[in-house]
Amino acid sequence: MTLGEVKDRTLKKRDAWWTVVLVDPVATPLVRWVARHTRITPNQITWAALFLGLGSAWLFALGDRTSLLLGAGLYHLSFILDCMDGKLARLTGNGSIFGAWLDYVFDRIRVVICALCLMVGQFRANPDEMYFWLAILVIFLDMIRYVNALQIYKMRQGMRKKLETVSGGSTDGVTGKSLLFMEDLLRDNPELDTAQPEIVQAQVLLETQEAEIVDLHQGFRKNFPWYMRARNFLKRHRIRTHLISGIEFQMGVFIVAPLVGRIGLVTMVVSVGLAVFELAILYKFWLSTKDFERTMADMALRKRRRDLEIAAGLRRPDRTEQERDRQPVRSFQAEQDVPTVSLRTIR
Repeated sequence: MTLGEVKDRTLKKRDAWWTVVLVDPVATPLVRWVARHTRITPNQITWAALFLGLGSAWLFALGDRTSLLLGAGLYHLSFILDCMDGKLARLTGNGSIFGAWLDYVFDRIRVVICALCLMVGQFRANPDEMYFWLAILVIFLDMIRYVNALQIYKMRQGMRKKLETVSGGSTDGVTGKSLLFMEDLLRDNPELDTAQPEIVQAQVLLETQEAEIVDLHQGFRKNFPWYMRARNFLKRHRIRTHLISGIEFQMGVFIVAPLVGRIGLVTMVVSVGLAVFELAILYKFWLSTKDFERTMADMALRKRRRDLEIAAGLRRPDRTEQERDRQPVRSFQAEQDVPTVSLRTIR
């Protein structure tokens, strides 16, 4: 494969700015070379990333200036390998569920041990209980960041499933139509990012009458109209709007802080930045739950109206419902043949 083809298969559509700017330009050519000339597996790279991370922790524990610089460099190499395992898995198809679990757990182990060793090394050089609390702060924020992300993802998936069930998951559905979510349309069709949601919805309705569009982020966009412009600008460079995520937080504590020699100050600054962005994500999620509740209430109202009209003889049951009542249960394979909507040609 050419380097361009490798990028197409391995790079994420959006990623942390640290990864896009400082890791991908190095990791992608290395992944291509590893795939072509070695039999190294993604799990082996995951283990190597852990060992390098433990090496940086040992250097952090020494506490002197030279060790801090070497530790910061080794940590960055560890993170490059940490990014390479996923890219190699996507490129070769050798990824596994266990490998994903291993990658996640090793990341948390590396952060905990490096945080403890870094602050212990600083305490040895300058006995101050502040470093004890900084170690707890780093471990806590890293933990809460990833727990929060997983839980929000779980809740969002639950909201989607409920809406899909109420809309058309059974013969009692409101419309019998499948749902399209606005966030998916904007994510999968980058050329539509600058369009207003109403324009996107009108275009989709022109292409298919078998789908209903749901926007669970309209409240957030209404309160922050500038967000889409900022998001579009960053997305053109593959950078996600979560500018201080868990990745930037780690890099700030374990790379930037040792390099500039201000462990306490830099750790506090990136901790505040991470907390601010996490609160913004929680606020956005809270607004999304309000959009979900309004959508569910609207669907319930429409269903009651439809049932009353059918009972009064003012409306016939939808043809899709009648057909579902007569048709036998479809196989799993048939469920996979549902056509998808593509808007790639829209300008």
